[in-house]
Amino acid sequence: MDFLSNGWIWMYVGAGLMLAEILTPGFVMFFFGLSAATVGLLVLLLPEPFSPTLMWQFALFSLFSLVYLVTLRRYVKNVFLGDNGKGAALGDEFSGRMGEAITSLSPGVPGRVVLGDAEWDAVSNASIAAGARVRVVSRRNLTLTVEAV
Repeated sequence: MDFLSNGWIWMYVGAGLMLAEILTPGFVMFFFGLSAATVGLLVLLLPEPFSPTLMWQFALFSLFSLVYLVTLRRYVKNVFLGDNGKGAALGDEFSGRMGEAITSLSPGVPGRVVLGDAEWDAVSNASIAAGARVRVVSRRNLTLTVEAV
């Protein structure tokens, strides 16, 4: 076996790109690496008369890159980034917790509340005076929706 043939070089480049994904944000490099590994596998498995030329290898790499990015990214990204499908339940960890309004809140005017030992931005559908006890109704990003108790 010649470990410096085109097929093996594609495999090395694919492995390098997949490892480079660790250093880059966005989860894109992995699919270029997967494409390179696919082309390398094709070059290694196809018999010599049917092996694609270098121009066709680059064309296949481009094609596989597009196909993998469009079809697989949304599914594989969740697996690698640790999304287990329970993301909606994370907002529930704050629901029902009690806190205190640091500033006054009114509809359309956000304020600040303290919950445990952390301060949070908060909004409310009713007016709440500073110092009043509040209960968390929901959370959206880093902003809590609260109601007076």
